[in-house]
Amino acid sequence: MNIGEVAAGIGPADSRAMRAAEQRQNNLTKPPGSLGRLEELSVQLAGIFRTPRPRPRGKTLVVAAADHGVVAQGVTGYPQEVTAQMVLSFLSGGAAVSVMAMKAGVELVFVDAGVATPLPDHPDLRSVRAGRGTADISRGPAMSREQAEACVAAGVRLATEAAERGADIIGTGDMGIGNTTASSAITAAFTERPASDTTGRGTGRSDPEMRHKVGVVERALAVNRPDPADGLDVLAKVGGFEIGVLAGVALGAAHARRAVVLDGFISGAAGLIARSLSPHVRDYMVAGHVSAEAGHRIVLSHLGLKPLLDLGMRLGEGTGAVLAMGLVEAAAACLADMATFAEAGVSDREPEDGGGPR
Repeated sequence: MNIGEVAAGIGPADSRAMRAAEQRQNNLTKPPGSLGRLEELSVQLAGIFRTPRPRPRGKTLVVAAADHGVVAQGVTGYPQEVTAQMVLSFLSGGAAVSVMAMKAGVELVFVDAGVATPLPDHPDLRSVRAGRGTADISRGPAMSREQAEACVAAGVRLATEAAERGADIIGTGDMGIGNTTASSAITAAFTERPASDTTGRGTGRSDPEMRHKVGVVERALAVNRPDPADGLDVLAKVGGFEIGVLAGVALGAAHARRAVVLDGFISGAAGLIARSLSPHVRDYMVAGHVSAEAGHRIVLSHLGLKPLLDLGMRLGEGTGAVLAMGLVEAAAACLADMATFAEAGVSDREPEDGGGPR
């Protein structure tokens, strides 16, 4: 199935199931609205899974890694070799996301989308390499359109396979030195906000280094002129291989009618690309958290998503998505399994008819 067919096959969330879920929420043994955002999330899940009593099963996080040629412009304090080193840390179980996922019962799928440093074969590493890192976006396109399509298609396959293995909650995570620069350019392209708004400090830039980074993003946009009406064009011109894979994961998960839990800024940029390819994919997206990266709030606002968590995190790797998956499960469980007033034999509140003391 090609990208166009997948995108066209993504329908909106089920409005009838959502209305039934809202009605059930209003009859559960609690004051209306007392579970706050979990109630809103549970209704969204009802629409995703087409039932007023959703019971999602497995959880999978896809962590895609790739390198970025723009690091040649000095936009980060870390050498490019760190991308490969961190992938090896993922595979050995020593990274933050590895520890969190083990505790949370989340299946991890690690993906080499285009790491520059050669990686050894490993049974837990999927290779969908589109190249040895992207080209320098400040000088020209990151990749060809064909490479962009291949990355998105690979992500669709990964999500489809995860759904077939029983995952109903599918998250996105990333690793790639330099990818906040690409994400800043993607965000500016789609939102038409200036690079100074969408560009953050990444791995920790000083004020002069920040001004330089903003200038690099501005050059990338001026040189490439990405078309915000064409998500593949934006991806090809200023994106990254791992960002394309994560955009495909969002599309594939939505096509399979699974919940898509986005991590931080890079996952959000991938979400912008996915929505440009299929507007209904937004119905399936859950913002796991809001990153400390400046551009992430702009991304979430543009997507119309409210983050579940705000912990000041900016690590990436999918850590925020993993933490949020427990909230997704809790929201679904409360909607599906809490008793109604009638079922529990508990008296509901009296109608507000204006008579008598309360």
